[in-house]
Amino acid sequence: MLNDPIGDMITRIRNAQLRRRNSVSTPGSKLRGRVLEVLKSEGFIRGYTTTEHASGRTEFEVELKYFDGLPVIKSIDRVSKPGRRVYASVDKLPHVMNGLGVAIVSTPKGVMADHEARSQNVGGEILCTVF
Repeated sequence: MLNDPIGDMITRIRNAQLRRRNSVSTPGSKLRGRVLEVLKSEGFIRGYTTTEHASGRTEFEVELKYFDGLPVIKSIDRVSKPGRRVYASVDKLPHVMNGLGVAIVSTPKGVMADHEARSQNVGGEILCTVF
């Protein structure tokens, strides 16, 4: 039983990139899938595939992205944790590295990048920052 599934997925991605792996697997959930979809749409990962096992559980295989032998994701950090949730209104959403990075936000309209949340005029829980 994991207390922080998003933190676990972020750590798996970070560790796989340190070892220069092409892909990493992580247990599946709806929230993890939505975060991976934002990472894919922002160009931080190549993509991901869903595998369903006979026992009923799902698993994501995340394809990591490299440029000139270096990982595209320079830093990925968990902001809101189970012990301390971090919420922000639309005008208080962070600008990661002056707009070069992305903050992934869980809003009432779904999980999205910070710039998309600003355009839809919604705030929410800041899940992680990626640069």
